[in-house]
Amino acid sequence: MTRKACVIGAGPNGLAAAIVLAQAGLQVDVLEAESTPGGAVRTLQLTLPGFRHDFGSAVYPLGAGSPFFSSLPLADHGLEWIHSPAPLAHPLDDGTAVMLERDLGETRESLGIDGTAWDKLMRPFVERWAEFGPEVLRPISLTPKHPWLMARFGMVALRSARSVAGRFRNQRSRALFAGLAAHSFLSLDEPLSAAFAVLIGALAHAVGWPIPRGGAQSLTDALCRYLSALEGEVKTLSPVENLVELAKVFPKYELFVCDLTPRQLVRVAGGRLSENYQRRLRNYRYGAGVFKVDYALNAPIPWKARECSRAVTVHLGGSFEEIAAAEKAVRMGQTADRPFIILAQPSLFDSTRSPAGKHTAWAYCHVPNGSRINMLEKFEDQIERFAPGFRDCVLARRVFSPADLESMDANLVGGDIAGGVLDIGQFAFRPTRRHYATSARDIYICSASTPPGGGVHGMCGYHAAKMALAKMSLSKMALRKMGGG
Repeated sequence: MTRKACVIGAGPNGLAAAIVLAQAGLQVDVLEAESTPGGAVRTLQLTLPGFRHDFGSAVYPLGAGSPFFSSLPLADHGLEWIHSPAPLAHPLDDGTAVMLERDLGETRESLGIDGTAWDKLMRPFVERWAEFGPEVLRPISLTPKHPWLMARFGMVALRSARSVAGRFRNQRSRALFAGLAAHSFLSLDEPLSAAFAVLIGALAHAVGWPIPRGGAQSLTDALCRYLSALEGEVKTLSPVENLVELAKVFPKYELFVCDLTPRQLVRVAGGRLSENYQRRLRNYRYGAGVFKVDYALNAPIPWKARECSRAVTVHLGGSFEEIAAAEKAVRMGQTADRPFIILAQPSLFDSTRSPAGKHTAWAYCHVPNGSRINMLEKFEDQIERFAPGFRDCVLARRVFSPADLESMDANLVGGDIAGGVLDIGQFAFRPTRRHYATSARDIYICSASTPPGGGVHGMCGYHAAKMALAKMSLSKMALRKMGGG
């Protein structure tokens, strides 16, 4: 008899878990509350007809670098990666921009006096991404397969971005590193903030920072098509309110894998979880939220630094010190007067995103979790600082507060797009020491609140499903030994 499993949530981790289970021969149903699968990996017409905007994530270094996604024939199911000439631009007030080039050698040359230091920092992880990726995108292991490589990463990763940036003598290089580190949502004075800079910086050189042709939805659709080929099924408009009741209606499900954050897991599965485990989930800490704006534009963004038009992603924040001040303010529960903004301009490289001659932009800044402060004026002042006349290009905008984001994806608690703060206190064990397992033997959690954390890579779902399959196999063996199967 075919064994049946239920995955709750059709985000990238839920779909990854479903695929792993289906590959193992289980019959898998994925239940998704929204009308469209994908979670934060969806593309919607958020402003005007014909303008396609990515609701959540937009640029995918971890997607392209994911050991699991890379193992799937997603190109056969409609996924096409588009690479801009440069992965990233970081404009400065002097009208120039620091460029993170795809080629490590080109970046070394462009950074001048700091080129050698940049190369020395990134090259080990760029050249050995095939070994490094699987190691860094899993729970911490005391016995890594590549101990010297991971030790080298650990010597940098556990430090603050400020301390690592001290090896750069030029303010331009320090600014570039600060923007990368700010993806951590941490203060740049905190341990682990350097890890994010090195990881996504190395990815820029190893695999690039691509976008999917047609938008984020193309990645989700490719995963759904591959799952369908394995006879798995995604059922949209199927919210799960109570796991106990669901199990009564569908008693043949032997396994539940939940692409939910701790708060949602307690609400949905509380009746099946021990009080001690529920208490640990309730103590889980969510991180900063984001204030996001999607734009329909009548022209490309008029950057002062023309080289910004070579990059799909632009970091707006100025110097290291300015970015550090902005991120520290958010960690202290305040908003920044000059917020650090991550902006994507996909229509420069993908004509499917907007009508002919028109463009889209996607941008967000960090704010305290659940913030109700309208950041739009400060937000657009920061864009205008580096692109005078930007407001004149705006045909329409869609503003998302943290609450707006959560209303469209319940996993984005308080606008937290990272699945929980990834500071030193929640680095090794998230959401608990069990990682993917819960106090119920047939319930697992696979969201970004589990290792390795946020980012569209599917590795949380991959590892959760692998753990579940291993335990199911052990249980089956135990039954056989007792003569029960």
